[in-house]
Amino acid sequence: MRVSRTLLATILVTVALIVQVTVLARLGLPGATPDLLLLTVLALALVYGHVGGCLVGFFAGLLADLAPPADHAVGRYALVLCVIGYAAGLTRPETGQHRSATVPMLVVAAGAASSTLLYAGVGALVGDTAARDVGLGSLLLTATLYDLLLAPFVVPLVMAMARRLESDPLSGEHKSGGGGGDSAVSWLKGGGSPRGRGPRRIRYGKAARLGGTRSTLLSRSARNRAGRIKGVKRL
Repeated sequence: MRVSRTLLATILVTVALIVQVTVLARLGLPGATPDLLLLTVLALALVYGHVGGCLVGFFAGLLADLAPPADHAVGRYALVLCVIGYAAGLTRPETGQHRSATVPMLVVAAGAASSTLLYAGVGALVGDTAARDVGLGSLLLTATLYDLLLAPFVVPLVMAMARRLESDPLSGEHKSGGGGGDSAVSWLKGGGSPRGRGPRRIRYGKAARLGGTRSTLLSRSARNRAGRIKGVKRL
């Protein structure tokens, strides 16, 4: 990733993690906790694509694994957010921008549900049964609901900040195409360019060749007539 992308992703992920730990984790909501870090990763993946989303997700998950309140194995959430960021980046259109908010909201819902399932699945592999004790169905429902309620306030803002640092390739092509169009118009107008005077020289050359051919034919016919006249006089 470029330096601007890396700097922005680092700042946004750090701020999201601080708010997650100091504010959202202490609300005491029933079930799961709103995952601001997940929403930040999803928003950046929707702008940066699957490669950027994968890298941002791994970095964000690793920070969450190393944060002081974490009570799970290091690398567990990094793996989850890495996969989620990669999958979310695959939904990025070729134009770089979604036409409506339907796709981002579907990505948020799928990301919230998938992250909960993946986190619980990885925990089951390493022997963590906390999700089983709390209830996986309750965690899945509340995590999806909280993230969907928080997404309209987070995802558009993060995506707008990320797009400001992105260069628009269509604008550069448009500028270069516009310059070519202006020069083409000036050439068509014949404003001092060689191409404007080219057709005139070609026409002038053709006229000269035609004129030379005509003058040669006229001289030959005149000579023939003069010979005939001389012959008549001699007779």
